[in-house]
Amino acid sequence: MKKLLLIITVFIAGCEKKEISKNDIISSEKILGIEFSSSERDSLINTVARRLGQYKALREIDIPNNISFPLFYDPLPIGMKISQGKDNFQFRDIKTLRPDNLEKCAFMTIPQLAYLIRTKQVSSEELTRMYLDRLKRYQNDLQCVVTLTEELAIEQARKADLEISNGKYLGLLHGIPWGAKDLLSVPNYKTTWGAVPFKDQIIDEKGTVVKKLEEAGAVLVAKLTLGALAWGDVWFGGKTKNPWNLEQGSSGSSAGPGSATSAGLVGFSIGSETWGSIVSPSTRNGVTGLRPSFGTVSRSGAMALSWTMDKLGPMTRSVEGAAIVFETIRGKDNIDRTVKDIQFKYPKMEDLKKLRVGYIASAFNDSLVSENDKASFEIIQSLGLNLIPIELPNFPTGSLSFILQAEAAAAFDELTRTNQDDLMVRQIKNAWPNVFREARFIPAVEYINANRARSLLNQEMANLMEEVDVYIIPSYYCLLYTSPSPRD
Repeated sequence: MKKLLLIITVFIAGCEKKEISKNDIISSEKILGIEFSSSERDSLINTVARRLGQYKALREIDIPNNISFPLFYDPLPIGMKISQGKDNFQFRDIKTLRPDNLEKCAFMTIPQLAYLIRTKQVSSEELTRMYLDRLKRYQNDLQCVVTLTEELAIEQARKADLEISNGKYLGLLHGIPWGAKDLLSVPNYKTTWGAVPFKDQIIDEKGTVVKKLEEAGAVLVAKLTLGALAWGDVWFGGKTKNPWNLEQGSSGSSAGPGSATSAGLVGFSIGSETWGSIVSPSTRNGVTGLRPSFGTVSRSGAMALSWTMDKLGPMTRSVEGAAIVFETIRGKDNIDRTVKDIQFKYPKMEDLKKLRVGYIASAFNDSLVSENDKASFEIIQSLGLNLIPIELPNFPTGSLSFILQAEAAAAFDELTRTNQDDLMVRQIKNAWPNVFREARFIPAVEYINANRARSLLNQEMANLMEEVDVYIIPSYYCLLYTSPSPRD
């Protein structure tokens, strides 16, 4: 009887299909770029099968999007020293008179709006109601609004007016209405991330940037659209439009902030960038976007897409406005552990000729560069600046783009495994659902080595910036000569 049971057991075990076979190993070698011997393949089967069991166990753990990646990326090249702490400086006081029609304020810069509020020519509540009216009037045409935060806005505006009337002026953003890209969480309001699977999501958390702007007295009037999960300008409610050309999308993924700021629906907005998502819509919509250095602004309370690439930054109607907002939102919060208190200097350049301005010499002679960019460069040349021709490092930057893909796929792993990615609007090959699936084939070794190569690029750029203070480059120029990333 014992012998019979043993035979049956062995037979059953022999009939069980192994999850990993030698053919699986052989097939994977094409992706890994390596060829194993027959004995090496035999040795790998049990180990790989055991790893598969570990992966399955880990997949049972619910890991929310706000749990950060515990290995912190530091972009600073070796030996580079940075100044830390706050730098107390003064922005210009732009004297402004209240216009005959309050709606003309819609296109004023932050310093102009600040002057009107500080001098009590315009109340925050007046300004807030004006922007809310414009948001309601144009939101359908532009498809740039996910949620109006009207009740909160009126409450914050009245508080600002009371504080100012009592002599408690908090600074240049006090009483100024703004819009948040809808990946920033605000309690009691939906935070949809622009995607169908999350369109009813409410996160009971106030993002650090939201907190800092609230403490500065700014008034939140709307949560603005983003391309689904921060890609492009298509979200679950439609396609956000460029107010200059309604036949054209706003570009992404900070599509709503770009469109709303340009159309005078908010005093300023907060966007995010992982790979072009502030720069691109700012260019498309004709606003000033500041894509800050990684590690200067806390991402706490913001949707995580890439823990080593995500950045939050202002979108405004002037450079000075962007500087004012950045000065307000930057710095540590003891939550996002990547953030440093890097000193922000905004000098009043009385003599621009002292500034070393690099320019990509080959770029402005390229036939693919737009006439607008060439005309802009001619104006810069006419200013008599110290122009220095430079070239960017000869580095395969496009080949690093899969760092983003790997991290994004990890951030939305459950979406792929549960097939909820089928609910997303964009289902083409070059869209998140397929990119998430594709990222499953990125080996961990390649991901790590790509980040090591990234450190080399950081060093090369640091060396280049020893020669210049700033450099200029045509719009979208880099996209013409690097492999497209998922965010383009």
